[in-house]
Amino acid sequence: MINSESSPSVTAAAKPVLDVMLCSPRGFCAGVVRAIETVERALALYGAPVYVRHEIVHNRYVVDSLRRKGAIFVEDLAEVPDTGAPVVFSAHGVSKTVPQEAKRRRFFTLDATCPLVTKVHRETEIHHRRGREIFLIGHDGHPEVVGTMGQLPPGAVRLIETVEDAATVEPKDAGNLAYVTQTTLSMDDAAEIVAKLKERFPKIIGPHKDDICYATTNRQEAVKKVAHIVDAMIVVGSPNSSNSQRLKEVAERNGCPYAVLLQRAEDIDWEKLATVKHLGITAGASAPEVLVEEILDALAKRYTLQIETVTAAEEDVFFPLPRPLRDIAAAE
Repeated sequence: MINSESSPSVTAAAKPVLDVMLCSPRGFCAGVVRAIETVERALALYGAPVYVRHEIVHNRYVVDSLRRKGAIFVEDLAEVPDTGAPVVFSAHGVSKTVPQEAKRRRFFTLDATCPLVTKVHRETEIHHRRGREIFLIGHDGHPEVVGTMGQLPPGAVRLIETVEDAATVEPKDAGNLAYVTQTTLSMDDAAEIVAKLKERFPKIIGPHKDDICYATTNRQEAVKKVAHIVDAMIVVGSPNSSNSQRLKEVAERNGCPYAVLLQRAEDIDWEKLATVKHLGITAGASAPEVLVEEILDALAKRYTLQIETVTAAEEDVFFPLPRPLRDIAAAE
């Protein structure tokens, strides 16, 4: 909720007008909602602790909130004691060795992998069974990329990060190739890489439907609609959030003079906004709306806000919780 009270340094009469263009959709996507609800539902049903491998989603506010409720975040199953407590796999997906290790140790697991990431996993497995060499377009070291490459034996998937990689990669058999992509890429960057691969390897096989998820696409499209008409763009999200970083890049690429990724209102550089008359605001798919409201509250203390919502798409996607949680809910 916007708080229009003035700060001690700015009186109500002196507050300048700031035009704010709120991008829509923004913030949580269906996969993030599902992942967070998985942890919350597990805590409600089984009590603390609930172990979560890696950050459930890439947002510090969300992770800290769940930690206060009893979630314990680990980077490796070796950090989890022998326990009957639930162990949750994050929305980014995991390599096949992770559930195999969990099964060996008889953990009760809940897989919160986004179904759109699981789709990419299945695509890689199908290509591999058909004997194709697979290129994965994505960012080295990102958990989603690690998980996707980990669906197959080492060497079965080759990472393509840039157009230069696509221009220089030498496959074993140019006539028997396939590609998949990380779901949170810049649409424009991915399109350039795909175009170069198709130029070099006309027979390369891609996904029946783009791997870049609907939420990433919609949020980038909304940013494109306002980037060229605002003086600055605030992207609410964490530095380790790929889709949030891409929103900042999309704003810059589409004409926004100043784009910044912020986690909280306290991170605002007020000097940078001193001459801004038109401000765009969006949020990455793992950033809760409460953080957008927090930033609007901070702005309202210094400015008289005139807010307009700019919509690129309507979203009504829903993903059900992991089956063990659904089964319990059905039995209640």
